[in-house]
This record gives sequence, structure tokens and C-alpha cells, in this order.
Amino acid sequence: MDLTVDELAARAGVTVRTVRFYAGRGLLPPPRLRGRTGLYGTDHLARLELVRELQSLGLTLAAIEKHLRKIPLDAPAEDLALQRALLSPWAPEHPEDLDRHELDRRAGRHLDDDTLQRLAALGVVEHVAPETVRVVMPALLGISAELAALPMPLDTLVASHEAVERHTTALAAELQQVFQDTVVRPYRESGRSPEERDRLMELAGKLKPLMIQSLVSSFQHAVDKAIRTSTDRA
Repeated sequence: MDLTVDELAARAGVTVRTVRFYAGRGLLPPPRLRGRTGLYGTDHLARLELVRELQSLGLTLAAIEKHLRKIPLDAPAEDLALQRALLSPWAPEHPEDLDRHELDRRAGRHLDDDTLQRLAALGVVEHVAPETVRVVMPALLGISAELAALPMPLDTLVASHEAVERHTTALAAELQQVFQDTVVRPYRESGRSPEERDRLMELAGKLKPLMIQSLVSSFQHAVDKAIRTSTDRA
């Protein structure tokens, strides 16, 4: 694939100025020259797509540069695609700005001002304008709206949310480290064979839904155990 800088930018969904900026920061290898024309290939496109994936995770430019410094500039497009596969299944949702009517429709119920204040305390929504609300976690809107509507003190909801956030953050970090140590590191140390790369990409695509199902089942079991323990002590 031989692409001009304009064609590369169009394929990657960025501006030419962005491509030149990334190249100037060392995030892209230099183009191949044909006369005075710089030509870009699949490796440049894959690296741009990886940069966008890292941005979607909320990483700063400095953090992205630090991450990409670990990847050789001559890394093939297949290795860069693997990097994206390892990242994209865990990429967070993008916040959405909704008007009150659409917010009610998406939540499946009318959300009055009091419920919105409770959702804001839980970190699910933010007020950005009088009639516009930013949904920080769209996937949690429905269940969070049901929780916020319960006749339960706000302090209880907030404390519960903070406990879940604290423990799931620690769990995610530990699981990510286990995956890196036992799967990704051996792949890199074994020579990065195409067969192992394909196997790892397939694994990355299946991992997230299986881990979520496992987490839900384990949490249900833990809740039942906690209730039994509490009942025995009563």
C-alpha cells in the first residue's frame, strides 16, 4: 500500500495536520520517498489507528508517546493490530450529551430533577446546560436510574457506588497484570510468531465478555455468602 499523506489522513480519519504533528513527535516512522513525494503504508495506518485507540482510553499525549516508545518504529502492521486488539475490548464507552426527552427515553423512565441529582452524585451523569445532560456511562444509565429511584438514602447509594468502584478498579488492575505477565510477555519473549499472534488476537476478542460473565456470577455467589454469614451471626 502506497498512500500520500492526504490519503493516509483520509483512511485514518484524521487531518493532514494531525499526521504531520504525530510524525513530528516521533509517533510515526518517516515515509518512504518516491522522488519528493512521501509515501505511507499499512504500518503507518496501523500506528495511527493505535494512537486513536489509546486516545479513546483517555491517555494523554505524553502517556501515548511513552507507550509507543516501547514499540519499534519498524514494527509490522500485524503487531500494531495486535496492540489494538489487546486494548480495544477494554476501551471505555464515550460519554453522550442528551436532551431531557432523549435522556428519559434512554433511561426507560422519566427522570425528575431529584433523580438527576442522585445520578450526578453517583457519577453517571453531569449537567452541561439547562436542558442538556452528559451521560458519562451510557451502559449504566438504565440500571442506575432504577437504583436512584429507590427510596434509599443518597449516602447509602454513594457509599455503595464508591465501594464497587474501589474494588472493581483494583480487580481490573490485577487481572490486567496477570494477563500481561502470563500471556503477553511470553508471546513477546517467544519471538512473536504469526501463529501465536493470531491466537492472542482471538483470545483478546473473547476475553472481555467471558470475564464479565465470570465476575457477575462470582459477585452473586459472594453476596449470597455474605448474607448467609450475616444471618448466622444475627
